[in-house]
Amino acid sequence: MNEAFYELSEEKQQAIYNASMEVFGDYEYNRASTDLIASKAGVSKGLLFYYFHNKKALYLHTFEYVSKIVEDAISDTHLSEITDFFELISYATEKKVKILIENPFIMRFSIRCFYSQKEDVSSEIQTEISNEKGRKYDAYFKNLELGKFKEEIDPEQIYHMLVWMTDGYLHSRQMEGKPIEIEDVIREFTQWTAMFKSIAYKEEFQ
Repeated sequence: MNEAFYELSEEKQQAIYNASMEVFGDYEYNRASTDLIASKAGVSKGLLFYYFHNKKALYLHTFEYVSKIVEDAISDTHLSEITDFFELISYATEKKVKILIENPFIMRFSIRCFYSQKEDVSSEIQTEISNEKGRKYDAYFKNLELGKFKEEIDPEQIYHMLVWMTDGYLHSRQMEGKPIEIEDVIREFTQWTAMFKSIAYKEEFQ
């Protein structure tokens, strides 16, 4: 990416991000039109490619931008103080879902990325998603009380399963054209965490 992009006004940068999230969120990568992105952003296609050398660079940079937005929304002082696995993951998930629902472009783009397959960016995106999960687990769960878990249980595996279930639920609701309400997501998530807690924690901590 051309560093000149950061010399644009915040308003113009945001317009490009919003257009990119909207179009890449509405269409598979191979079908997403950079002409449409440029039009929605209010810039010429030539200028768009001056800032981002090609379509893939624009997509990957948009992914990095969205990841940072979500991470910044989740990370706060209270998060680092929570030591119970299920309390922490419930807190982080509620904040993540809230920002996704409040920002439809971010939600559509995030879900499209999560389910990217057999496209020119799929391998890079899936690698980034996998790496991101590992980084977030290491950062968010470093203060866990691991003694609550049964010896045969891997907390990180439980974390990944809950992430898959949450993203799958959001994807299903979106594909069916049904509204996504934070109360509904949290209610479903509470049921899943209760089930996993009964499986993963020692009896005295359930």
